[in-house]
Formats: sequence, C-alpha cells, structure tokens
Amino acid sequence: MAWDQNIVWVVVSVVAAFLVVRSFRVFREYERGVVFLIGRFWKVKGPGLAIVVPGFMQMVRVDLRLVTMDVPSQDVITRDNVSVKVNAVVYFQVVDSEKAIIQVEHFLNATSQLAQTTLRAVLGKHELDTLLAERERLNLDIKKILDSQTDAWGIKVGMVEIKHVDIDESMIRAIARQAEAERERRAKIIHAEGEQQAAEKLLQAAQILAREPQALQLRYLETLTVIAADKNSTIIFPFPMDVIEPLLDAARAVAKR
Repeated sequence: MAWDQNIVWVVVSVVAAFLVVRSFRVFREYERGVVFLIGRFWKVKGPGLAIVVPGFMQMVRVDLRLVTMDVPSQDVITRDNVSVKVNAVVYFQVVDSEKAIIQVEHFLNATSQLAQTTLRAVLGKHELDTLLAERERLNLDIKKILDSQTDAWGIKVGMVEIKHVDIDESMIRAIARQAEAERERRAKIIHAEGEQQAAEKLLQAAQILAREPQALQLRYLETLTVIAADKNSTIIFPFPMDVIEPLLDAARAVAKR
C-alpha cells in the first residue's frame, strides 16, 4: 500500500513539474500572445516571460513585424477594354493582436484575398494610359482602400506597389505606333512654331528697313560682301535709287548749262 502511494506521488510530482514547465512562455520583442481563459479572451501578453496554465488557458502567437505579401497576377480589364495582367506587393503589419485573432479568421489569407479584389476593382476604373503613367496615384488609391477595410482587423497597411503590368504583344505594337505618331505631331508643331516666329522676325526687320533707308543701304553692302566672297566673275547688284537720284539731278543741271 505504501509502495502504491509513493508511485502516485511520483506521478503527481512529474505531472505537476511538467505543467509548471509548460506554463512558462517566452515572447520575443516582436511577438505577442493572445491568451484565452476557458474559451474567453483574457489578455494580450508579451514581450518577455508569461505564464499560461495548460488546460485552462489557450494562447495564440502573433508576429508584429512588417509582412511583405506578394499579390498574385490578376486579370484586369481596363476602362478602355484592354486586358492586362497585373501583380503587386503589399506591406502591412499587425497593430492590434486582439482584433487580428478575434475579428477575422486567418488574417494573412483574408488580407491577401482583399488585396486581390481591390487591385482588380481599382485598376478596372482607369484606362491603360493611366495605368502605365500614374502608378504612384493608383498605389495610393489601393493602399487607402485596403487600410480602411483592414483597420477593423487590427492591421495597418503601410504601402502598396504595382510591380508588373503585362500587355499583349499586339497591344504593345499599337502603343509603339501611337507614341511614334505623337512624336511626329510634336515635331510638326515645333516646326510650325519656328516658321511663325521666323515670319514675325522678318516682318519686324522689313518694317525697320522701311522706316530707315540707311539701314537698307547697309544691308545692301553686307549682301555685296557675301556675294563677293563666292568669287563670282559677274555681280549684278541693285543700287538704291535714293542714292543715285542726287547724282542724276547734278548731271541734268550740268547738261542744261
């Protein structure tokens, strides 16, 4: 009988020691433990040492570090009916451990699914040109929607980045033709603006020469210098009548005498 009692005490001691050892939990700086007492939420413990009595308490560990989640490639039809494949990356972290465990089942999976549907919904409202040229604004729009919806789960979305936009090869050729046409249009506009400015300057020069005959004579002399530099054997150069007229008047006066 005494031997049986000793065995019982040994078993009880071993079980008690095992329970005591199992009751001690250590949480790192970036970890928290959501503790339930007989099924009901009790408190959030950590970091450091915490006691969780087996059988009466259940504990779920939560990692508070920033999570980098890759959003799988999504088929998106843009506003101008172009089919593209888009994938993105979402950066978020748990800021409220209690909500992350109690308010949603598997918050990682829930956030991933929400990111996929939000990506399709937001990008489908815009045209392809906007999708390619204004990624920063689209990133902010997606981030705001995700952050507002995951707030009830105790999750803070820090950043969303669109990674790749895969376009069909035929659409790539069409975009290249469009870009080439746009460059030609700009070149023609620049050329026309240059012609307009040159015409305005020529008009101003003509008006100045009309007001100042001396300026016109200087222009003639400059032109004569340029022509002479070409080593031409014959030069026909118009001479201003206002210069010749005094000489002709003097010749007529001499002739009358």
